[in-house]
Amino acid sequence: MSTTASRRPPGRPAIVEATRRTLDRPLASYQLVLGTSGLLLGLGLIMVLSASSVYAYHRFDNSFAVIERQGLFAVAGVIGAVIAARMPLSLLRKLIRPFLIVSVLLIAATFIPGVGMEINGNRNWLPLPGSLQLQPSEFAKLAIVLWIADLYARRQRRLGSVKSIIIPMVPVSCGVAALVVGQRDLGTALVLFAVIVGMLWVVGLPGKPMGAVVAAFAVVCVFFVAIEQERVTRMLSFLNPLADPDRAGYQSIHGMMGFARGGFWGVGLGGSRQKWGALPEAHTDFILAVIGEELGLVGSIVVLVLFALFAVAGIRTATRSGDAFVRHTAAGIVIWIMSQAIINIGMVLGLLPVIGIPLPLLSYGGSSLLVTLVSCGILLNCATTEPGARRALEAGKTRRQRRAAARKR
Repeated sequence: MSTTASRRPPGRPAIVEATRRTLDRPLASYQLVLGTSGLLLGLGLIMVLSASSVYAYHRFDNSFAVIERQGLFAVAGVIGAVIAARMPLSLLRKLIRPFLIVSVLLIAATFIPGVGMEINGNRNWLPLPGSLQLQPSEFAKLAIVLWIADLYARRQRRLGSVKSIIIPMVPVSCGVAALVVGQRDLGTALVLFAVIVGMLWVVGLPGKPMGAVVAAFAVVCVFFVAIEQERVTRMLSFLNPLADPDRAGYQSIHGMMGFARGGFWGVGLGGSRQKWGALPEAHTDFILAVIGEELGLVGSIVVLVLFALFAVAGIRTATRSGDAFVRHTAAGIVIWIMSQAIINIGMVLGLLPVIGIPLPLLSYGGSSLLVTLVSCGILLNCATTEPGARRALEAGKTRRQRRAAARKR
C-alpha cells in the first residue's frame, strides 16, 4: 500500500482528501481569488470581443471598438487591483469615507441637466473624454461595502445591540440606494439592498428586526415596480415570455434560444447567431446566453464553478481572519459580487425578471469591470491576513529571488 493511501482516513475518497489538503494551505484563499478572478476576466474579454464584434462593426465601423474600450478599463482595473492588494489596510480604512462621499457626489452629478447622461432610460452616467462613460453607482457598491465593514469593525464590541447594528448603517446605505433608484436603476439598487441585508445577517441581527428589514425592502421593490408600466410588463412577461414574444418576452426568448442552440459543447467560439442583432444587449447583460451558445453547457458550468470557487475563497477569508475589518470586508465583497451574479444568471435563464445588471468580470461595462477588479484586489489583500499567509508569501518571494540569482551565475 502506498504512503499516501496509508495516511488517508478510512472511507474517505482520494479526491476529497486531496481537496482538504489543498484548502488547508495558508495561501489557498489567496490563490483561489487570484485564479478565479483572472480566469473570469480572461474569459470575459474573449466573450466581449466575440459577442460585440457584429454590433461594433455596425455601430462604429470597427469590430474591435467595444473590446478596445473594455480593454482600457481592464488595464486600469488590474493596476487598481495590484495597488489595492498591496495597500496597507490602515491606509485603505482612512480612504473609505472620502471614497463614499465622492461616490455620492458623482451620483448626484448625474441629476444635473447637461452633465448626467441618460442611456436606455436610466440617468446614471457621466461623460468622459474619448466617448467613454462613467457609472458612479458602480463605485457606490464598493464604497458602501467598505464603509459598512469599517463601521462594524469599529463597533465590534457594541454589535450585541440592535440599535448599534442598524444605526447609522441602514439609513446611510438606504440613502445611497434611494439616489440610485432616482436614476431609475432598480437593478443596481437591488444589489445594494442585497448587500445591506447580507451584512445585517453577517453581524447577527436578530430574526424579528431582520424580518422587518427584509419586508420593508420587499415593499419598496414592489412599489417601484408597480409605478412603472415597463417594469410591470417585464415582471409579467417573466412568468410567461411567450405571451408577448415580439416585445416584452423577446429578449428572454432569444436568450433561451442561444442556450438551446449551444447544446452541450456549443457551436464554437465566434459562431453565435444571436449576437447578429437577434439578442439585445448580447455583449452586456445577456453575455451568458452567448457563452451558452458558443461554449455550450460545458462553458456555462465553468462560469458557475468559477463564481462558486470565488465565493468559497471569500467566505474562507471571512471566517479565518482575526481582523474584524477584514472579516466584514471579505463577506461584503462576496455578498455583492455573488448577489449580482445570481441575479444576472437567474435573469438570463428566465428564472428572474429581466433587469439591467451586468455579470461581474464577464459583461461589457467599463465602470463595473474597473470596480470589480479593485474589489478583487482588496479581497486578495484580505486573504493575506489568514494565519500563515504572509509568511508563505514571503517564503515564495525569497525562493523566486534565489532562483533568479542562481540563473545569473
